[in-house]
Amino acid sequence: MIELIATAESVDQAKALVDAGIHTLYIGEDTFGLRLPTSFSREDIQEITQYAHAQQKYVCVAVNAIMHNDRIKKVQDYLAFLENIGVDAITVGDPGVIHLLQKNQMTLPYIYDAQTLVTSANQINFWAKRGATGAVLARELTYEELTLIGEQATVPVEMLVYGATCIHQSKRPVVGNYFNFIENEKPEEKQLYLSEPKKPESHYPIYEDINGTHIFASNDINLMPFLDQLAESGLKRWKLDGLFTRGDQFVEIARLFVEAADMIDKGMWTAEKMEALNAQLVALHPTERGLDEGFFLKDPADVK
Repeated sequence: MIELIATAESVDQAKALVDAGIHTLYIGEDTFGLRLPTSFSREDIQEITQYAHAQQKYVCVAVNAIMHNDRIKKVQDYLAFLENIGVDAITVGDPGVIHLLQKNQMTLPYIYDAQTLVTSANQINFWAKRGATGAVLARELTYEELTLIGEQATVPVEMLVYGATCIHQSKRPVVGNYFNFIENEKPEEKQLYLSEPKKPESHYPIYEDINGTHIFASNDINLMPFLDQLAESGLKRWKLDGLFTRGDQFVEIARLFVEAADMIDKGMWTAEKMEALNAQLVALHPTERGLDEGFFLKDPADVK
């Protein structure tokens, strides 16, 4: 069965996503998690978890930040809280957090998420032997590479089928530093981006939070036209990221993927249904953001 995972930006949106048929909500607090649409309070995380569990759905919490000394001291209490309220899993990229889980004999299942580093089945299986129940694949993988990893990995692997792709992260608050340098206030309401002189049409959005500066690819990922290929290859854990697609639009896009997954699971998927759902997705997607398939169709030899 296909599993759909979606980010959430509010308690109300989280509940709407559950009602729309999403299997797993991906939420967290930005002190410990990276690139989240919002930073939830502990009270909100508990409320969302209770609601999801009442609907037989799941909650995965992001604990995938790089933990410096100050945060590694704070994360133990956070992990204990998550264990106490019964979240279903956490994502982890820092081995220090994994050490704490094992040292304190915690029962929190963890999914290995080291962003761009997760590019081989060997690495995934290394962490699977050390307790990981799954892994989040790097976004810069081709279909050929994804298929090989899916065949060789000993735990389920998650891949992005819709949403933003981060291509760079720095601990430094680059945007804030820039506006301090020019002695101007940071325009919170304005979307900032980088562009290349050789490709002026390419805009790389900049997102800044407590974890530093994050730069994203110009276009968002959309693998709706290739979902049947993924399912046939055994890649059935799909992530929807709503960082740049907000509110009801994201819920409606999630609903399209729920419908697609249901048809694929039932053997009812056709090219006509794919085209209809994809057209609806394009219409709902923010007009200021492009869509493409990322690295999916590239030749592995061309991206090394």
